[in-house]
Amino acid sequence: MNWAEIGTLGLVAGVVLYLASARPYKSKESVANSYDQWTLDGILEFYWGEHIHLGHYGNPPRRKDFIQAKIDFVHEMVRWGNLPPAGKLLDVGCGIGGSSRILAKDYGYDVTGITISPKQVERARELTPADVKAQFMVDDAMNLSFPDASFDIVWSIEAGPHMPDKQVFAKELLRVLKPGGVLVVADWNQRDDRKVPLNWWEKIVMRQLLDQWSHPKFSSIEGFAEDLQATGLVDGEVVTADWTIETLPAWLDSIWQGVVRPEGIAKFGLTGFIKSLREVPTFLLMRLAFGSGLCRFGMFRAVRADKTLA
Repeated sequence: MNWAEIGTLGLVAGVVLYLASARPYKSKESVANSYDQWTLDGILEFYWGEHIHLGHYGNPPRRKDFIQAKIDFVHEMVRWGNLPPAGKLLDVGCGIGGSSRILAKDYGYDVTGITISPKQVERARELTPADVKAQFMVDDAMNLSFPDASFDIVWSIEAGPHMPDKQVFAKELLRVLKPGGVLVVADWNQRDDRKVPLNWWEKIVMRQLLDQWSHPKFSSIEGFAEDLQATGLVDGEVVTADWTIETLPAWLDSIWQGVVRPEGIAKFGLTGFIKSLREVPTFLLMRLAFGSGLCRFGMFRAVRADKTLA
């Protein structure tokens, strides 16, 4: 079988698999199972490295190494969030621990990373040197196991779309913060459809973006800021920013990794190639959504008020 035949077979199989095997959100277990599988097969880590999130390419965007852009994202988020210089930090939705390790090693934070995926916890522990002050555990961001006021900083990247109740998520993030502590969140968001309702094709695209990667729903930047404010636990106002421009190149860069790193085919075989190809339509739809204004990349910063949780 030559490369043209492999490519044709892979394309056909990928389209069939994509249409037939959506991964809609059903429960927290469906999210955990998805991430367990992605972690076990190793394909996502091979192409995306230790950071399962988008990269930061600047504004205006400039060409940048794909993995370096992800590392830069962490440092840019620290700067934007104006984080305190030390303290206990909770990384909510830590993946395999890429951000947690940078936060511990480069900034000296005492980091606890949580994820709903047991396999991600196992891999995060494997990747973390003994001298890096970062620990990992399975926990549910909708019902965190930590007491009130446990952390100086709460940090979260691209976990929010997996949360079925954004108000509960917002309250949990703030509940575990100490008074005066800082919350900083980066997330995929949709356009505020209270102002501009989704049209027919946007509804189709949004349905695919939700169902393919186990998302119950996206919040808008405005909506999640309101959810945080509504907890009554924010000192002053929630600060927001839109990093859509800064992160937009990551979607096509994600696909390009399969071209510039053909050794992945040898490493994972035809089955791995088909699995990788299966994700391409979602990357393209994400690029369409973020490029057209249907989706936006939201940044959120809040300071915990000195109030008792009701």
